[in-house]
Amino acid sequence: MPESISISSDHNGVSLKSVIKLYLENLGHKVYDFGCYSKTESVDYPDYADAVVSSIINGESIYGILICNTGIGMSIIANRHRKIRAALCHDVETARLAREHNDANILCLGAKYIANKMAKEIIEKFLITKFAGGRHMLRINKLTEWKYENY
Repeated sequence: MPESISISSDHNGVSLKSVIKLYLENLGHKVYDFGCYSKTESVDYPDYADAVVSSIINGESIYGILICNTGIGMSIIANRHRKIRAALCHDVETARLAREHNDANILCLGAKYIANKMAKEIIEKFLITKFAGGRHMLRINKLTEWKYENY
């Protein structure tokens, strides 16, 4: 089933982002590309995570994909926002568990460590896996109710 998916990267992830965007569009998904668009101009990943996060919070997109060199920075910044459950995935199994157990709505990838073929496999698993609910929903509720201002 086609979804609306937002995607962005820093300069290290531009090449992988281009491959992923084309892959998703060929599957029939609506893809919102929020940059960056240059491999040669160094940019700061937090500047590019915000648009994807906002598109999910505002309901413009169902899922997001964030790409930087390792995927770590993007996952850190995305998870600072309420309603966001970003997961750094490096294989199909972590993608499945991110969706099934954690209802992840943003997939983070490390361009340095994920080949194009593996990225497509991870994305496919992420998109087809349904949230299991049940005991996992209790945990999601705790995350939603978390009082960020106390820390």
